[in-house]
Amino acid sequence: MPLRDPPSDRDVEALLSFGVVNLDKPPGPSAHQVAAWVRDAADLDRAAHAGTLDPKVTGCLPTLLGDATRAVPALQTAGKEYVAALELHGAAPADFEAVLAEFEGEIYQKPPRKSAVARRLRVREIYGLDVLDREERRALLRIDCESGTYVRKLCHDLGLALGTGAHMGALRRTAAGPFDDTSLVTLHDLVDALAEYRERGDESLIRDVVAPAERALTDLPRVTIARSAAREVAEGAPVYAPGVIEAPDVERDRLVACYTPDGAAVCLGRLVGDPDADSGTVVDLERVLV
Repeated sequence: MPLRDPPSDRDVEALLSFGVVNLDKPPGPSAHQVAAWVRDAADLDRAAHAGTLDPKVTGCLPTLLGDATRAVPALQTAGKEYVAALELHGAAPADFEAVLAEFEGEIYQKPPRKSAVARRLRVREIYGLDVLDREERRALLRIDCESGTYVRKLCHDLGLALGTGAHMGALRRTAAGPFDDTSLVTLHDLVDALAEYRERGDESLIRDVVAPAERALTDLPRVTIARSAAREVAEGAPVYAPGVIEAPDVERDRLVACYTPDGAAVCLGRLVGDPDADSGTVVDLERVLV
């Protein structure tokens, strides 16, 4: 079975069929609607966003194209960063920043009533909570957090802790996993790039806005396997020890990405065995990407 070319050797059609766009979601449509627009604009069977944003929320919405949609789990659980406007209902207390600092670390959250998930109390981690600007009853916050954190609920709880009450104003996602707001692409950018390629054969713009899908996997530990092992994976076999060329020293059951020696992604899986062993399964498959 032929394997996918390395990222640097792919033509535009191959790039579109296994690519990712770091999309700047506009306010108004849902994340699902944006992914559908991208799918139709690129004339693909599938496109999927990696992390829901409410209609009013803007910012970083990595969108996977074609076969790359199989890699969505790698991004859904990745950490997120937001810039949020905290609207206080009263004058900020003198210990404002000290109270906010108490929310760094693990917090308890129950999803809001409108959430699509079960409303059970759960733990989420706030990696960082910084005040970017503040005036009177408003504060601009940068929130670095675990995937699945409800920023609207966090703002409500901050208001309770401050003793003033508060709600979330505007919200923008500035990072999702390996993607951030330094390389965002608008829907207009994507449509213009596709038009330049289809109407004039100019590939430069499309290569600027669409990255190989491997870009979405860069935060995962990397396992390099032989091309012969990759062909077996394409047929549904796990990764066996003799096929492993290089593997990271990470804990068992960790989600990893497997690549051929030339850098083409092959699969996502769980590290379950010793890569240095002579036999046995090293990676159990979760998603085959070839």
